[in-house]
Amino acid sequence: MKTIRLLAKFLIVFSFLGLSSCASIPEGARAVSPFKKNSYLGKWYEIARLDFRFERGLDNTTAEYSIHKDGSIKVVNRGYNSQKDKWSEAIGKAKFAGDENVAMLKVSFFGPFYAGYNVIAIDSDYKYALVAGSSLNYLWILSRKTSIPQATKDQYLKIAKDLGYKTSDLIWVKHD
Repeated sequence: MKTIRLLAKFLIVFSFLGLSSCASIPEGARAVSPFKKNSYLGKWYEIARLDFRFERGLDNTTAEYSIHKDGSIKVVNRGYNSQKDKWSEAIGKAKFAGDENVAMLKVSFFGPFYAGYNVIAIDSDYKYALVAGSSLNYLWILSRKTSIPQATKDQYLKIAKDLGYKTSDLIWVKHD
């Protein structure tokens, strides 16, 4: 009986710590504010990313955002794996970590497990965005088109590098 109680307490503490850290942002980074949620909705092309398991080997990657009836954001990520000659798709949900005027969100593709999603730079027309995860292991450069102007690319790379990201590790996504 003691073991069950100890295990239950451990699971509660672990869950609390895990869920509370899901909405974090790398040290020194600031989420965009004011943020216009409705302007961010729609389709984005992934221009560059730090590689991670769920997107490994994918090109032609996109993210599409729309509103659920409950006010949360539906996230549809797609990419093409040329080695396997097939498309991959993941559907998730994003919620604001706090105020909807601050681009600090948490996103989940696996039930109750959320990860940080922070828009840390965006142009005034919402055409280009720099998105940080909860740590320096996650970074994306997004565009409404399959390319990005060199000046914007340079600006976003400088922001990322100044925060401590290893920008030389970015994968530049092929769109064809």
